[in-house]
Amino acid sequence: MDLTREEEAILNGESGEGMQKAMELVTALGKIYGAEDLIDITSAHLSGASYKTIGDGGLKYLEDMAAGGARVSVPSTLNPVGMDRDRWREMHITPEFAEKQLRIIDLYGQMGVQKTCSCTPYTGANVPSFGDHVAWAESSALSFVNSYIGARTNREGGPGALAAAILGKTANYGLHLDEKRRPTKVIEADIDGSVFSYSLLGQAVGMAMGSGIPYFKGISPELEEAKTLSAAMAAAGSVALWHAEGVTPEAGSFDVSDLEVIHIGKRELEAAYDKLNTVDDVQLIALGCPHLTEKEMHQIASFLKGKRKVRDDVEIWFCTSEEVRARCPEDVKVMEEFGPVLADTCMVVAPIEGAFQRTGTNSAKAGNYLPTLCSQKAMVRDVSALLEVVM
Repeated sequence: MDLTREEEAILNGESGEGMQKAMELVTALGKIYGAEDLIDITSAHLSGASYKTIGDGGLKYLEDMAAGGARVSVPSTLNPVGMDRDRWREMHITPEFAEKQLRIIDLYGQMGVQKTCSCTPYTGANVPSFGDHVAWAESSALSFVNSYIGARTNREGGPGALAAAILGKTANYGLHLDEKRRPTKVIEADIDGSVFSYSLLGQAVGMAMGSGIPYFKGISPELEEAKTLSAAMAAAGSVALWHAEGVTPEAGSFDVSDLEVIHIGKRELEAAYDKLNTVDDVQLIALGCPHLTEKEMHQIASFLKGKRKVRDDVEIWFCTSEEVRARCPEDVKVMEEFGPVLADTCMVVAPIEGAFQRTGTNSAKAGNYLPTLCSQKAMVRDVSALLEVVM
């Protein structure tokens, strides 16, 4: 790789141990993927924030980085953590887990990372612009900003994104390059346009493609639909970038006339639904994967207003960011009659397997991860259908 004189100096340890470790990791990744040089980034979003997912090994790594003087050099945000910082007891979290989780958040703070912990930082805390090069590590968030905003990031891992945040640089390969952002298949979608139908569409496309870059015809997603679609495709497959005709900013740059066409309609959506659903009754209903937006908070509160929860054997969690929760006090008041509105956490990265075995969600992303990461049997339905289970 071609490094500048300044980059060589960092690699040689002239800017401290933290910077050196970061440069070693970023250049190693660059060499693996054939990058010719490094490129400046404008922001980072970091995974590896939940104690459940990184454990004591990850905690030790963060302690070593902080002790070595590592500090981020670009605006950087965190992924959801394993609990609500104030309401962890309501989530059946042990004091031992809570102590280590709070330590992880503190260490990231020492390194200059914003302690806003959300999988939807693009709704307020961290909003890239079209064409920005960034280093993002959350699969649904990076797909959203790559696609709907037109920023540029690879599917970074947690340590790689942290290293890039410290340097303010990442290796220049993959989706940072024009030629790697071309669509690989056309998707003709026939859906009803509901947010849940976008989740099933993403599941069906992930199942059909695995990886690659889909180019959609026949859909008009707004923010909520785009985040849901991104999340499902990233979980069911490994899609990190998609284009939608007439919607996403790069879609008009490509001639797709010679690409293979995949049709997603009723049959494919039913197959996706059947794959996700493995149980008919639940102990927990968890909404907010990815985190609920203000619009979704309003919609859920409107649906619940005047209704009553009659099943005490089913808990309901509403997961969003602290920022969104603070902006929706009236909605929160209605929702809290049914269950806690939890901030900066979600059911996937929380240790729910200690208290539950069957969980309901409206998210195909969660439907994929709940069985593997949380030992759950899953029910995946539209929000209204889920909430009617307890009424």
